[in-house]
Amino acid sequence: MSRVAVIGGGPAGMLAAGEAAGRGHRVVLFERNEKTGKKLFLTGKGRCNLTNACPVEEMFENIPRNPKFLYSALYGFTNRDIIDLIEGMGVPTKVERGQRVFPRSDHSSDVLKALNAYIAARGVELRLHSHVEALGRRDGSLMVTVNGREEAFDAVVLCTGGLSYPSTGSDGEGYGFAQGLGHSIVPCKPSLIPLVTEEEWPKQAMGLSLRNVTLKALRKGKVVFQELGEMLFTHFGVSGPLVLSASSRIADAPEGVKLLIDLKPGLDMEALDRRVLRDFEKNSRRQFSNSLGELLPAKLIPILVALSGIPGEQSVNSITRGQRQAFCRLLKALPLTVAGARDIQEAVITRGGISLREVDPSTMESRLVPGLYFAGEILDVDAYTGGFNLQIAFSTGALAGRSIRCGGFDE
Repeated sequence: MSRVAVIGGGPAGMLAAGEAAGRGHRVVLFERNEKTGKKLFLTGKGRCNLTNACPVEEMFENIPRNPKFLYSALYGFTNRDIIDLIEGMGVPTKVERGQRVFPRSDHSSDVLKALNAYIAARGVELRLHSHVEALGRRDGSLMVTVNGREEAFDAVVLCTGGLSYPSTGSDGEGYGFAQGLGHSIVPCKPSLIPLVTEEEWPKQAMGLSLRNVTLKALRKGKVVFQELGEMLFTHFGVSGPLVLSASSRIADAPEGVKLLIDLKPGLDMEALDRRVLRDFEKNSRRQFSNSLGELLPAKLIPILVALSGIPGEQSVNSITRGQRQAFCRLLKALPLTVAGARDIQEAVITRGGISLREVDPSTMESRLVPGLYFAGEILDVDAYTGGFNLQIAFSTGALAGRSIRCGGFDE
């Protein structure tokens, strides 16, 4: 039996603690906040998109960087496993669009209650308000300094998260602990981040959410992202699931990337032209700006009118075929230009972290420091939206907890 410290009470840390304790280890879970899972509480707009119900093989298609590193973790603790765990603790789940899995109650607090019940049932010693200040090695043990007091452990699982949402405790401190023990850090950048646009008109549409639109991102004329889904206009540009996923493809150099929004992806140009023509015929005596109520959300109408170049006061019955078709092209490819991304503190997750070359993918154990394990966002892995990042946290945490050896280690 080993004495194990798990640093960080998020989803990765709770799974690591529970799985290690379930194998007979004496586990202490250190959480600096007043409760576990503060960031998880915010996910899915407070509803907790805890995983994705797609086949495990498809999960790797939603992990743009370093997916092979996660084979052992994702196959060892699958989406079905976390669903069974949560439901086994009395929280039924449901599957929504895009195979996103949520608690049936739509309350992330229910998922947290289930995870807390899980670690309690496994006998994990949970210490809240416990700020880990240092991590080192001495006499064959890993030394953890918490609230000014040093304790010795046979193994440590580092699950301190990334740099996003620092108010939840993810302030990058864990990277310093790892570096102090010889680990390399891949530079951290935002991933799944809202985008700032050069155009100012999104501010006029602030708060408007578009569903079932297609967003395309082009860099130097080449399509680097294209997907159907939901997006949101903000005071600085655009956000929402589609934009966050697109950002992970362009985060290295977002400036100058062109975004094209297809407002009517279910209609090709011919069908859209017929639809617009019908609306125009129905409103033939109206002004152009007053004829679009059935075609567009109210907030978009003055914007699209201005961008179309057709005077808003022009009578619909005087709009030419060329003007109408140009307007249809605008509906199929509403353009925006990316000026940059928001600050990393607003990112859903952090890209970068512990170099995977220094971590054994079959155990999550450090290749440099025996007995030291990593799990969750601190690792240099990240995925698109849809529950994939939480599944990575659960799976890497479970693998780390299951891999801890009995009886400590030798230097």
